[in-house]
Amino acid sequence: MTAPRTLICGSLALDTIMVFPDRFSRHILPDQTHVLSVSFQIGEMRREWGGCAGNIAYNLKALGGEPVVMATIGGDDRIYPERLSELGIRSEGVRAVDGTYTAQAFIITDLDDNQITAFHPGAMNHSHVNRVSDVADIALGIVAPDGREGMRSHAREFAAAGIPFIFDPGQGLPLFSGEELVEMIECADYLAVNDYEGRLLAERTGLAMTDIASRVKALFVTLGADGSRIHTDGRIIEIPAVKPIMVMDPTGCGDAYRAGLLYGIAQGWDWGRTGRLASLLGSLKIASRGGQNHTIDRERLETRYAEQFGGRLW
Repeated sequence: MTAPRTLICGSLALDTIMVFPDRFSRHILPDQTHVLSVSFQIGEMRREWGGCAGNIAYNLKALGGEPVVMATIGGDDRIYPERLSELGIRSEGVRAVDGTYTAQAFIITDLDDNQITAFHPGAMNHSHVNRVSDVADIALGIVAPDGREGMRSHAREFAAAGIPFIFDPGQGLPLFSGEELVEMIECADYLAVNDYEGRLLAERTGLAMTDIASRVKALFVTLGADGSRIHTDGRIIEIPAVKPIMVMDPTGCGDAYRAGLLYGIAQGWDWGRTGRLASLLGSLKIASRGGQNHTIDRERLETRYAEQFGGRLW
C-alpha cells in the first residue's frame, strides 16, 4: 500500500551541539539569577542536521512513510535540499529566502541531559510565505515549531482544507498568546506537548488539561523517562517508556516520537500501538548523537517492540 503523503511544516536548521562535562546546577546560584553571568567550558562540540521538520521527516521516511517537508531556508543554502534528496525525502515545500541564513541552533547539554539553547530563526521567520495548498495530494500533516506567523497560517490552512494535522507548539509556545494558542488547538485534530509545555499551555490558555484534551481527538503528553500519556475520548492511555541501550543525546527525541505518531495515525492504528511505536523511536534516538544519525531498521524495530511490549508491530 502506498504511504499517504504527510506534510511536515516546521524548521530546517543546522545544530551546533556542545556537551558540558558537568551539571548546570553546580554553576548557577538560584538566588543570583537576576545577575546571571556564567561561562561553560565545553568538552565536545559538533555540527548536526536539525530542525523539527528535518528530524521528523528523517524518522518518518525511515519508517516507510512519505513525508513532504515545508520549510524556509537561507537564500544561499544548497546543502540541506541536497541532504533531503539523498534521503529520498520530498522537498517541494522548501523555499529559499534571499538575504537570510538557514535557522541555526546552539545547544549545550549537561550530564543530567538538561539543555540550554540559543536559536537564530533566520529564514524561519519567513515561513508564512509557504502555503499548505502549494503542495498537492496531502492526507495528513503536522505544524511543528517554526516562524510565528507561519505556524498560525499553516494551522488555519490545514483546517480550511480539511486535512487532519498534529499541532506541536514546542519551543514556539511562548511566542503566542493564550487566545492564539486556543485558536490553533481548535484548528487541530491532535496536539502534542511535553510535560513542561503542557503545564505552560494550561497556564497561558487558562484551560485545564482535560479541557484542552476535549478540543482535539487526542492529546499526547511526553514525560521523558516516565513514558507518555495519550488523552482521548475522556480517558488516558499510559504509554510506558522504553529503556534505551544508552543515554547519549536527547536532541530530537521528541521529533522521533512525533514521527511515530504520524506513522500510526496514517496507518489507522489504535492509540496503544501508535504510542508504543513513538516511545520506541524516542528510545532509539536518545542512544545516538544528533537528530538524524540513528539507524531505523524495521526488522529490528519489530524485534525490539516484541521484547518490550509483546505482539507484532507491523
